Order: sequence, then structure tokens, then C-alpha cells
Amino acid sequence: MSPWISAFRPRTLPLALASILTGAFLAAANGQFNGPVVALAALTTILLQILSNLANDYGDSQNGADSVHRQGPQRAVQSGAISPAQMKRGMVICGLLALASGVALLWVALGAAGLGLFLAFLALGLAAIWAAVNYTAGKNPYGYAGLGDISVFLFFGLVGVCGTYFLQARALPLQILLPAAALGCFATAVLNVNNIRDIKSDVLAGKITIPVRLGPMHARRYHWLLLLLGLGSATVFVALTYHSPWQWLFALAVPLFAFNAIQVWRRQDSMQIDPLLKQMALSTLVFTVLFGVGQVVG
Repeated sequence: MSPWISAFRPRTLPLALASILTGAFLAAANGQFNGPVVALAALTTILLQILSNLANDYGDSQNGADSVHRQGPQRAVQSGAISPAQMKRGMVICGLLALASGVALLWVALGAAGLGLFLAFLALGLAAIWAAVNYTAGKNPYGYAGLGDISVFLFFGLVGVCGTYFLQARALPLQILLPAAALGCFATAVLNVNNIRDIKSDVLAGKITIPVRLGPMHARRYHWLLLLLGLGSATVFVALTYHSPWQWLFALAVPLFAFNAIQVWRRQDSMQIDPLLKQMALSTLVFTVLFGVGQVVG
């Protein structure tokens, strides 16, 4: 596999699309689906996720988190497959592509008539680019202070779902915040699995993630809480908007989350925890499709 493809971390991309799909399904359920807007939102999100992955590869190698003590997959800069200078160029190119895609998205969705909204969403997009880069790169990466969970909840949950919905419907009912919060919780749970796996190496590198702060046992309790809050948010949304049994279709994903929670609790070795990262991301995607289909069919 090309070192660049590996550095893109394809297994993280389905998770990036989950919030866009949720916003698209919710808009479709209300007769507001806009294909070009969803396609451009998906492209922008994928580019932002790739940018975040490249910045994470670069930042962790520069700040010492990618060392011989790390148990996850080997990174491109750490292994020497991509030089730091090459990775920085890749980040710049990906950032510019994400910006161009985001501007195209806003133009298609809002046009010249919505200049105020255009500028507001543009500022939000620039904030997303900043967040993608400065999670582990830069002089004061906020991921090293344990703030990554908040960023993931906001951008993979609230911003992704609500933004995609609003750009299609030009409105945002308050109840949309519930499925947005559910996606935010599940995305944060994916990050939490990653950080539980890396507790030992993060401690050595001075990367103070939530699991480092809480310790292994409480980090696993926090993982259960995230999954319960995510499922609870989806349940409350369906209860408030109920009109068809199809809306409960997302319940079929519960065993997948239960498996992940139980295995995260039981597995102590970092390499045994690593596969649960992909399983949690795919579980979130399955939930998204089931939840969305239930809304549209119902």
C-alpha cells in the first residue's frame, strides 16, 4: 500500500461520513434532500478528515507520541516513509482542497443571496480546518491537553449533522440536536478507544488525553457512558417525533455497541484493543444507515 494511502487512514473515513449521512437522511425524511449539497458536504468532510489524519501523523511524530512505545499501526513520518517536509506539503494541499470544496458547497447551498450565512459557514469551515490541524500539530496542540473529545463531539456530531441538515432545509428544528448529539457521542467513543489503546505511550509523551486523566478503569466507564448517551439521544428523538415503528430500526445496531463496550472493558492489551477502533467506527456507520432508513421509510 502507498504510504500516502496508509497515512490517509481509510478506516477512519466512514466515521467522517456518518454525520453527513445523518443530516442527509433527516432532510430527506422531511422532503428537503439536496443531492449536490450532500455530495459536496461529504467531499469536504472526507478532505477535512484526511487533513486531520495527516496532521496527526506529523504532530505526533514531532511531539513524541509516535515512539517505539506506541502499540497502534506504525505512522508514515515515524517510519520514515514520508518525510516531515513532505507531510507538511501534503497538509497544505489537503487544506486548500478542503477549503475549495467547502466554498463550492456553500455557493451551491446558499448562493449570493445568503451572503451573511455564507460568511458564517465559511468561518465555521475555517475553524474546522484549524481544529483538524491543531489537534496534535502546532506549538500548543489541544489534543495534548485532553480537549480532543470536545472537538470531535462538536465537529463530528453537532456541526456535521446540523450543518448538513441546515444547508438543505434552510431551517434547524431543535430536535435535530438529539441525533447530532448521538453521532457526537459515538464519534467521541471511537476517539476514546484510540486513546485507551495509547494510554502508556501518551503518558510517556506528555499527551494528557481523557483516558490518561481518568485512568484505564474510569476511561472504560466513560466509554460506556458515551454509548449510553448516544443511544439515549436517538431514543428520545424517536419518542418526540414518533409516527412509525420503522423509526426504531436503529435498535438493530445496539448489539454492535454492546459488543464494543464489553470488549473494551475486558481487553487490557493495547494490540487487542486496536481492532475495536475499526469495529466502533463501522458500528457507528451501521447505526447511521439504520437510523436514517428508519426515518425516511417511516
